[in-house]
Amino acid sequence: MSLAAVTSHTPMGAASAQRHGAATRRTRRTTVTRAIAINAATSSIATETRKDFPILNQKTESGATLVYLDNAATSQKPNQVVDAHMFYYKDYNSNVHRGVHYLSAKATNAYEQSRAKLAKFINAKTDREVVFTRNASEAINLVANTWGTSNLKAGDEIILSVLEHHSNIVPWQLLAERTGCVLKFVGLTKDTQELDMDELRSLVNEKTKLITTAHVSNVLGCEASVEEIVKLARGVGAKVLLDACQSVPHMTVDVQTLGVDWIVGSGHKMCGPTGIGFLWGRMDVLESMPPWMGGGEMIADVFLEKSTYAEPPARFEAGTPAIAEAIALGEACDYLTKIGMDRVHAYEVEIGKYLYEKLSAVEGVTIYGPPPSRGRASLCAFNVDGIHANDICTLLDQSGVACRSGHHCTQPLHRYLNAAGSARASLYFYNTPDEVDIFVDALRSTIEFFRDIE
Repeated sequence: MSLAAVTSHTPMGAASAQRHGAATRRTRRTTVTRAIAINAATSSIATETRKDFPILNQKTESGATLVYLDNAATSQKPNQVVDAHMFYYKDYNSNVHRGVHYLSAKATNAYEQSRAKLAKFINAKTDREVVFTRNASEAINLVANTWGTSNLKAGDEIILSVLEHHSNIVPWQLLAERTGCVLKFVGLTKDTQELDMDELRSLVNEKTKLITTAHVSNVLGCEASVEEIVKLARGVGAKVLLDACQSVPHMTVDVQTLGVDWIVGSGHKMCGPTGIGFLWGRMDVLESMPPWMGGGEMIADVFLEKSTYAEPPARFEAGTPAIAEAIALGEACDYLTKIGMDRVHAYEVEIGKYLYEKLSAVEGVTIYGPPPSRGRASLCAFNVDGIHANDICTLLDQSGVACRSGHHCTQPLHRYLNAAGSARASLYFYNTPDEVDIFVDALRSTIEFFRDIE
């Protein structure tokens, strides 16, 4: 495709989108059910679970049935999670760790049970390795401002990649400004647009103190070769941090098997609420990290002259936490566990391949990242020759299809790809093959509309 055409094209206005909305809505009438070879053991997941997500059963402003394909930005929340959040405020609202009365004890128990559920979900050795944060961004900032500030000096090197989310770039840039450490960035393979492991090997040296990257890219869909990354890091005594926001919701993540030092995750991408995320760290590493934020909960004793600090995880959870959100995240872990993460992953591999193949067959479409044969997440970021991604998604919305357009918090990656932005369709276990068909048909109609007015 001509990326120059994409970057120079001005997105259409809302009036134009409304004027031609009727044309895009014709997609609904032309869509037919198509067969897809998805294993029977996994294909029932969407059928089983959609009843738990009433938000998916609605009409959009255009009158079309909603097709939600923006799961890489945030997942929808099942009734069980919404209820758990609500019941805390209705039935036992109280502060945690600060009272001996009935409500406080009940709230504290539910809060800490959720920590244990999350620890089990990622197979941590102990729930003391799980730190609740506001989000994954805060979790990365926590590591940068504690371990990073204490251990890195001028000339030390951190290796990242060009595919990182801004949340895994900016905290390290701020750390580099303070300490003088140096950031090195690994590029992509030319043929498959995956992390270039040859380049990574060439960058690792005795100055390397940290390698940090996305476990799964939110744009390219590629999965990092964690085993080799850990081996390279250990060879020079470096630490490894994984941004697991796009892996924990979609596959079995076993932190003990991964062998890294930290992972970070977001609750809202794994059927949990917003405002809650987590940092998992190896206990010996967490114990070596100083506090970041000061206040209640994170102390052992406070004197006028000095303070002493609690052991992890309390050391890193200053102040009243997001109690309801943490409890609801625990319920999300229960929900996903009941389905089975191996089953979720198997289904997403199948439907993700179907999405890739259907989208690849559309003339003028360029999909970023490796083919399914290389392994990829159930998402596709793409551009269409000569049509701005915002225009694509605006008209898709007229057909009820919710996709995301923009740089997806990966501006450096899009510059690397010579693209101003991209459109992205991202699936979860409650999405169906029929929804993929509706999306692709709506996209074809959108492209046809723009070709007709050229």
